[in-house]
Amino acid sequence: MENTVASESSPLRRFSQWGGRQAFVFGESLHSLGAFALIALGVAVTKFRVSSRVVHPLIVREIHRFGVQLLPIAAFLGAALGFLIIGQTVSLLTKFGAQGLIGTVMVTVVVRELGPLVAALLVLGRVGTAIVVELGTARALGEVEALEALGIDPVHYLVVPRLIAMMVAVLALTVYLILVALAAGYLFAFLQDVPLQPADYFGQIAGALHWQDFVLLSLKTATFGFVIAVVVCFEGLARPLRLEDVPQATTRAVVRSLTACLLADALFIVIYLIW
Repeated sequence: MENTVASESSPLRRFSQWGGRQAFVFGESLHSLGAFALIALGVAVTKFRVSSRVVHPLIVREIHRFGVQLLPIAAFLGAALGFLIIGQTVSLLTKFGAQGLIGTVMVTVVVRELGPLVAALLVLGRVGTAIVVELGTARALGEVEALEALGIDPVHYLVVPRLIAMMVAVLALTVYLILVALAAGYLFAFLQDVPLQPADYFGQIAGALHWQDFVLLSLKTATFGFVIAVVVCFEGLARPLRLEDVPQATTRAVVRSLTACLLADALFIVIYLIW
């Protein structure tokens, strides 16, 4: 009897029970997010031209909010990325006589990885949290139910504009941030008296780029934007909320969005290696 009780309370058994609960919660969350994503996609495709005079201006407004308003901080992050990473990398490669690897390193590190991730994290931190607060507050105050009572689809009116705008904004901010980072990196290398001409620097980067990079960069950034928009809108709308539940929903949305973006990034790394 004592052995049975001891085995039931053993650390291994408790860990396995905790792991089982976490796996169940993860599977349930993944199922709910997948269903919400399919609903949002279905509404975006089937109702894109419905109420276009109302929805399309909302898309433009959200693109301005998610993208244009973040250009200054994106420029700052791109310059910081260029000075802290690219400039030092160029300087080290030149110092050890490996100038021929500059283009490959820049494309692999900046274009494929850091640029999209930094842009996605910027949008998540500055805009994603605000969306959860907005939608969660609207849900808690009964505004979503009021839209449904008026015959307005909340997904069409609240989710689709944010979904499309987020995908466009992450793509545009990524391209902008990469360009600023590459230019700032060369400026830092120039200030360090690195014997590298601008034509050689940008020529190597252009030579290391392939058409697959442009396709995968577009798909990757659109995926990041889609994932962030789905998660934050889901956390704000998918379940009944009270005002005091909004901060917890915001934290949950940030964690889940970050996890989903990292998983998507790992998938694209595999695609890069295979392609």
